[in-house]
Formats: sequence, C-alpha cells, structure tokens
Amino acid sequence: MPDINTAKVCYVIVKARELESEDEGIHADASDASDDKFVSVLTEEAYPSVHREISEFIEAMDEDEQCELVALAWVGRGDFTAAEWDDAVAQARQRRQGPTAAYLLGIPLLASFLEGGLAEFDESCEGYAADRQ
Repeated sequence: MPDINTAKVCYVIVKARELESEDEGIHADASDASDDKFVSVLTEEAYPSVHREISEFIEAMDEDEQCELVALAWVGRGDFTAAEWDDAVAQARQRRQGPTAAYLLGIPLLASFLEGGLAEFDESCEGYAADRQ
C-alpha cells in the first residue's frame, strides 16, 4: 500500500493533464477566445511554466515519495500488480538514475497511469482539489 499522500499524486495528475492538453496541438494563434470558449487557454508560452511547476513539485518530494510515484505509474501501466507493490518500489529505487521528474514526464499518458495506479489501491482523486498538497 502506498504511503505517498494521495493529494500529492492527484496534484501531479492534474498538472500532467495540463501538459497532455498542450501536446494535443492547440495553438493560441489559431484561437479566438470568444469563439472557442477559452478552449486553448494553455498556450505554448504557458507550457514551460507548467512543466517547470510539476518538475519542481516532483523533485521537492523526498526519495521515498518519488520512488512510490514511479511505482504507482508502473502499477497503473500494468507492469506490476498491487500485490507486487513492494517489488515495484524496490525496482524504482534500484533503477533510479537522473531526475525523477524527467523520467515521469517522459511517460506518455502519465496522468492515466497514475490514476490507474491509485485505482488498484481503491484510491482516487475524487474530492481532492489540485491546490491541496
């Protein structure tokens, strides 16, 4: 069972979703806020600040939390089951090289994998606000 605070995981999920929305190719120069009802609020100029914000948040976590966050993504991706949690965390600790944020943000569908990982432990982000940590 993960010890990492679910609210922290949910914050990462929310921010990862923001990054994924930018990856879908919405360009501010093709947008007219009054026509598209502010669909493209996240512009190319905002992308680096969101990326920096989530990176700093992950890197501010202690090593145990970072390893659990990686393991949770792996569980959500299906690399490990909830019953193999201790093995997943041990593997995350052993394989750790470089910044954890860079590794995690390089995983396509990170938000979905983290949500899936939480679901394996009967947890969810329902009821957690993005600004709660």
